[in-house]
Amino acid sequence: MDVRASLAAGLAIPALPLALDGRRGIDARRQRALLRYYAAAGAGGIAVGVHTTQFAIRGAGLYAPLLELAAGEMARLDAGRDRPRVRVAGICGRTAAAVGEAEMARREGFHAGLLSLADLAAEPEDALVAHARAVGEVLPVIGFYLQPDVGGRVLPGSFWRQLAGLPSLVAVKVAPFNRYRTLEVVRALVDTGRDDVVIYTGNDDHIVLDLLTPFRFAAAGRTVERRMTGGLLGHWAVWTSRAVELHAACRAAAATGAVPADLLARANEVTDMNAAVFDAANGFRGCIAGIHEVLRRQGLLDSIRCLDPAETLGPGQAAELDRVTTAYPHLVDDDFVAAGRDGWLAG
Repeated sequence: MDVRASLAAGLAIPALPLALDGRRGIDARRQRALLRYYAAAGAGGIAVGVHTTQFAIRGAGLYAPLLELAAGEMARLDAGRDRPRVRVAGICGRTAAAVGEAEMARREGFHAGLLSLADLAAEPEDALVAHARAVGEVLPVIGFYLQPDVGGRVLPGSFWRQLAGLPSLVAVKVAPFNRYRTLEVVRALVDTGRDDVVIYTGNDDHIVLDLLTPFRFAAAGRTVERRMTGGLLGHWAVWTSRAVELHAACRAAAATGAVPADLLARANEVTDMNAAVFDAANGFRGCIAGIHEVLRRQGLLDSIRCLDPAETLGPGQAAELDRVTTAYPHLVDDDFVAAGRDGWLAG
């Protein structure tokens, strides 16, 4: 599969949460149900082993079995499709470990690796690029700007210019939750002339406007416009059928250049919902648990268990989830989930 072309078409890709049983092992039935939900909702791919899945799966020995489970279920769901959904594997660790994860993901049929640099926080830019080059020799690379509040590091434009020199780079997920840094990444890519590197939003606090906004910069004596064509988002792990519809509406509006006022209003509604899901009031402490809580309320998960028993909802987060689901029923897909849930949980 040409993963670059698939991503360029513009996809809604949810990041996969981890379904845990009472002993904090993988609950295979509910894990498959989540994958079936995302497929039924119209997601264009899935991201496994990323921040939403919990980076701690490595230490818990769950990375390999989760990749295997997800790959098998996605292959079954994609049987008969002209083009399979894009499968993205989170790639973490220092270089030897990251290359090992990339090799594992390739064996399982994943199409690209979302490269976390959190374990190289003290390394210089040249070392980061060398690290990405080594991974890219195994699997196409999606660069990842993870916000510092949840373990990322500041990555200046000079880094992105160097990274764009790698032929293996197929896309960048921009998720610093910061407008200045988001602009810096897009401008750096424009400066390099790489118009084949797809840009996806990971800014869960700015999803709609990222998808609607043209980014225009002067380069080589002309004005260059780039757009974010899709998203790879933890926020899209919940209320996914509505997220897919919203992504399509944003793409249609961007294509015409006419943005309806109600879509601009929707941008603020989505950000308000994200604040509740990600526990912004408490410094994102409950961001994983918040995703789990939405899925628990819908019956897709049976608990909000995280690998760390101390990781749970933040103070007041449950009430905030009550508030936003009541305030924005048009962004909630409880009816869709209720209609499909038993089938997704079967087998």
